[in-house]
Amino acid sequence: MTTPVPAAQVRAAEVLLPAGDLDATLAFFTDILGFRVAAIFPADAPAVAVVAGHGLRLRLDGAAAGDPGTLRLACTAPETVAGGARRLTAPNGTVVDIVDADPPLEVPPLAPRLVVTRRAADAAWHRGRAGMTYRDLIPDRLGGRFIASHIRIEDGGPVPDYVHFHKIRFQMIYVARGWVRVVYEDQGAPFVMHAGDCVLQPPRIRHRVLESSPGLEVVEIACPAWHETFADPALDLPNARLRPQRDFSGQRFVRHVAAGARWQAAGAFAWRDIGFAAATGGLAAARVVRLRGAPPPRRAARHDAEFDFLFVLAGALTLECAGAHRLEAGDCCVVPGGTDYAIDACTPDLQLLEVLLPAAAGAPA
Repeated sequence: MTTPVPAAQVRAAEVLLPAGDLDATLAFFTDILGFRVAAIFPADAPAVAVVAGHGLRLRLDGAAAGDPGTLRLACTAPETVAGGARRLTAPNGTVVDIVDADPPLEVPPLAPRLVVTRRAADAAWHRGRAGMTYRDLIPDRLGGRFIASHIRIEDGGPVPDYVHFHKIRFQMIYVARGWVRVVYEDQGAPFVMHAGDCVLQPPRIRHRVLESSPGLEVVEIACPAWHETFADPALDLPNARLRPQRDFSGQRFVRHVAAGARWQAAGAFAWRDIGFAAATGGLAAARVVRLRGAPPPRRAARHDAEFDFLFVLAGALTLECAGAHRLEAGDCCVVPGGTDYAIDACTPDLQLLEVLLPAAAGAPA
């Protein structure tokens, strides 16, 4: 194994580019792109110039060969840069793409379909961020509009995470097994989430996973499926400011603690609302559903939501929709809107996590 380079020993990192015509290339990077000269040599006949700017150092070497590379220049108002051009080419051949530093979030159109994912048959776990392992619960992502992940940490202990945030429309974390200690921007001291607890992570809220129990399992749902995660090394959490009602792009942080939750009756079922509807302005709702007594007879249902996700936390049921699908703990389904379906053969210990977007589009399972 290669010995890590001590950070204290590194004074600078440079990207080496062939300079071509050094005078012309240097003028391009300084006069047009706003870099400044950090070094140039030899003085009597310059062959190498180092330019710095925008968090980057480039070494323009007249003797270097190879690909001149592509540079992305992330700008606040790209239409005002370089006369509105979105791509420039330097004299040495380096392509410069001028892009929006914070483009609008793109949410792909929904491609609805019935999704049934079983833990036993479809348990393809893969390594993800910060040492966590992931199982994809909606493999085709419904056209890229939604992602649902079953995430676990097998060994427990400290998690090699860092302060970060997500550029998303909607995101939630539900603890299915074990416990995890987390910390969130403006929400006070770190806290522990136990099985049954849930949080709504509003857009761009900074947060960090600190440690977990062995065998931690959580269900994470987000929209859109492809979204960016950004580190924020400048912010230490917990931060001194306490603003539990802070607005994050029209949403508020929610911490739902199962131990103190109130259960409500809904026919043969009881359910506890996780509190997302008010915090998201009606964008989403989430609840845990369980039987009140003896299993009910077959129950027909229909909804008009864009997204209705059911994850079996305990027990089992049969979903009748384009065939009969027996779902057990760890299995899940997405039933498309406008589709007739039924739930039958529930076991007495049945518990479900249901997530709906929008919040008012359907009733508890």
